[in-house]
Amino acid sequence: KKEGLQHMKNGNIAQAGQPKPASHRDSNIELFRIITMFFIVAHHYVVNSGLTLEDGPIAANPLSGNSIFLLLFGAWGKIGINCFVMITGYFMCKSSITLRKFAKLLGEIMFYKIGIGLIFLITGYEPLCLKSLVKTFLPVSSVETNFVGCYILFFLFIPFLNILIRNMTEKQHILLLLLCGFTYVFFGTIKKMPVSMNYVSWFIVLYFMASYIRMYPKHIFSKTKLWGMLTAGSIVLCSLSVVCCAWLSLKLHQNIWYFFVTDSNTFLAVLVGVCAFMFFKTIKIKYSSFINTVASTTFGILLIHANCDAMRRFLWQDVCQNVKVYDSQLMPLISIGCVCAVFCGCSLIDWLRIRFIEKPFMKKISVWEPKIIAWWHRKEEKYAKF
Repeated sequence: KKEGLQHMKNGNIAQAGQPKPASHRDSNIELFRIITMFFIVAHHYVVNSGLTLEDGPIAANPLSGNSIFLLLFGAWGKIGINCFVMITGYFMCKSSITLRKFAKLLGEIMFYKIGIGLIFLITGYEPLCLKSLVKTFLPVSSVETNFVGCYILFFLFIPFLNILIRNMTEKQHILLLLLCGFTYVFFGTIKKMPVSMNYVSWFIVLYFMASYIRMYPKHIFSKTKLWGMLTAGSIVLCSLSVVCCAWLSLKLHQNIWYFFVTDSNTFLAVLVGVCAFMFFKTIKIKYSSFINTVASTTFGILLIHANCDAMRRFLWQDVCQNVKVYDSQLMPLISIGCVCAVFCGCSLIDWLRIRFIEKPFMKKISVWEPKIIAWWHRKEEKYAKF
């Protein structure tokens, strides 16, 4: 009991984790965070624009040059999710979540969810109704494939995950990974034996993977050349699977081009994600304030460009008009340019939010945090008597 109370006095609401302040983060991991988010945006460019629909241009001719480019360009979204969560797990398994950190996360999510949602409702882009209003103001609207909602819930699990991780032996940790891998990755890859998965549970599996790497460092974990070759090899293998499945799609008349990377728990998605994470973890990059600043906006980039169905429709169909530019000879350059523009624009917006909204907001939270902790401390003492 004394130990638990002491944690509350120190401002910790749980035995969980958070990354070190951005100014102290290693730029190699932060660069990886940027690359990961870029390819998540590229994935959304392809799959959220109508390009991959049954009556879309890719389905009509999956083996054309433009189709192959787009399929490869957008193949890394689920892998990007794995990488993003593994970065989180790697830092958080040896840190502590504070009330301030959770308020910062929830504040960022709700700022964009409510702000962008109201803009679409007020302008009439989305029909105004009770359902849309409720959905706009709820932080969690789905516990299946919605990344943001699942990430909040996963975040709340971390204190308990850290208790488990810190009280397991290395052997037990390995056995847990094998069990999770068999349950989620094996059945997730063998489509004849499907496994129902939601992102909350899958993020927990990724957390176990990343925490093992952090908790039990091995000599092989630091071999940059090895992980570089494994990353390159796994990327080539993944790319070949997309091309081969595109060929099969034409023969079978089924849209199965992403068969082996259709979700985050497929074998190739896990393989590429783990190898890429290990490679960037081991490379040496001199500290860069620019890289770290851009990396601090990556979650905001996700919250803006993938905010809701209305945003996806507005961005990829109305503004970028991805389907219309499919037949253009400059389509590859246009696609890359659109993704870069969206990435940079969203990054700038979030940087402005951090500077002019988040920092003043967090100062107020800092004032209220001791009072909330003291209230929690009194409640804990009261219920401890029972």
